[in-house]
Amino acid sequence: MASVPAHHLRVRVLLVALCAVSASASASWPWKRGGHDYRDALAKCILFFEGQRSGRLPEGQRAAWRGDSGVSDGRAAGAGVDLEGGYYDAGDNVKFGFPMAFTTTMLSWSVLEFGDDMPREERRHAADAVRWGTDYLLKTLAHPGVIFMQVGDPWKDHECWERPEDMDTERTVYNVSAGRPGSEVAGETAAALAAASMVFRDGDREYAELLLDSAKKAFEFADSHRGAYSDDMDLRAGGCPFYCDFNGYQDELLWGAAWLRRASGDDTFREYIQNNGKTLGAEDSINEFGWDNKHAGLNVLISKEFIEGEALSMQSYKESADSFICTLIPESSSPHIQYTPGGMIYKPGGSNMQHVTSISFLLLTYAKYLTKSSHTVNCGDISVGPDTLRLQAKKQIDYLLGDNPMKMSYMVGYGDRYPQRIHHRGSSLPSIKDHPERMACKDGTPYYDSSSPNPNPLVGAIVGGPGEDDAYGDDRADYRKSEPTTYINAPLVGVLAYFVGNPNPGRIRH
Repeated sequence: MASVPAHHLRVRVLLVALCAVSASASASWPWKRGGHDYRDALAKCILFFEGQRSGRLPEGQRAAWRGDSGVSDGRAAGAGVDLEGGYYDAGDNVKFGFPMAFTTTMLSWSVLEFGDDMPREERRHAADAVRWGTDYLLKTLAHPGVIFMQVGDPWKDHECWERPEDMDTERTVYNVSAGRPGSEVAGETAAALAAASMVFRDGDREYAELLLDSAKKAFEFADSHRGAYSDDMDLRAGGCPFYCDFNGYQDELLWGAAWLRRASGDDTFREYIQNNGKTLGAEDSINEFGWDNKHAGLNVLISKEFIEGEALSMQSYKESADSFICTLIPESSSPHIQYTPGGMIYKPGGSNMQHVTSISFLLLTYAKYLTKSSHTVNCGDISVGPDTLRLQAKKQIDYLLGDNPMKMSYMVGYGDRYPQRIHHRGSSLPSIKDHPERMACKDGTPYYDSSSPNPNPLVGAIVGGPGEDDAYGDDRADYRKSEPTTYINAPLVGVLAYFVGNPNPGRIRH
């Protein structure tokens, strides 16, 4: 029998250990159950975005309890400004451009990496969700010299508990410009449009070219007028503390360039990354990924070219991606990310499921890249292969779907037990279809205070989720745990798509 390289043995031993841990957990954790219906979860995860739509709703709108809203958005900025459309970010009625662009990037990345695992109809719905975002983002770039970054005064919006169809709070418009830069917004918009251009390349080439051209313009704006919108007092008053740019704009410049490189194949953007990476913080060891911090996702995305042997100069990004992955492997000697007693990835700050879904996405994506090569991840005295990463991701998603101490799904409408009182205005108030009379700002307060389940289930919504003790109270007022967001669901689309096609990953192959 041929000898087996030592690092292959270490990968195999670690995989056996993980499988053994999983088996013992199934026996010792009474909430562990059988397999999940990933296809059903995927369909509902995508459907969620229809409940978050702003603007005139299209024919075929499946979240039928919703109605048109925000149809005059943009008028406050002056004649000719049309900002109808897009998504409400969470349970309020404000359109925040920064997280909306990130949502669109992640929806696109989900389709690009795992679209082949989606049933045809869900692939179409996912593309529709991407287009609803990109159609709006194109409008934010429609006027020279500015990029519109937000519609709605969040402070006044949060004083009310009213349906989006009724909202009468000020639809204040915020924008960034040369004098008031917002490179993080512009850079993320560039990333979103570039990624989305690849989603539509085969089916709508003209639209794809428009997206890519617009992405280049957004990136040029971001790079030419460097600065963070949080540093401007007026923009800070509107965006903070809801979506303050705590991490700086530098990572979004690299992120936007990386997506433009992948979408266009233009070496100019790879050279930009090589020439600016150090000054823009590419060497910072930041193991985060989300709407504000792109570092871990950036490293995974850029490392693809190195892993495939096309850009050896990008080795440092592979090393940084490896370092991030090692923090997720409890058996490694690296400092570890925190896990709850029930096994959920946990980071302080609320809305924890955003970390579960985004990190799970990176685990599966990196596993996909590694599978196409002989590369592994070296974590001290162990070497980790793609199957290990897939098992880690599966454990997180199964927790989300019900394999947890609360014995409940954290996706509305999935499983037998799921959140009933989510922090969401439209879901918690009578539908305009059932109650067409206008409900003013404070008319919704009794519904907010009620212990009754929401009358309009926002199917597919993922709530912020339990705390570090795995406890979840299903309390509408506890927004850190009970509020859904678009950027929780967006990476989950790709994760669930993978498990639709590969429901039992990580089996040891002989």
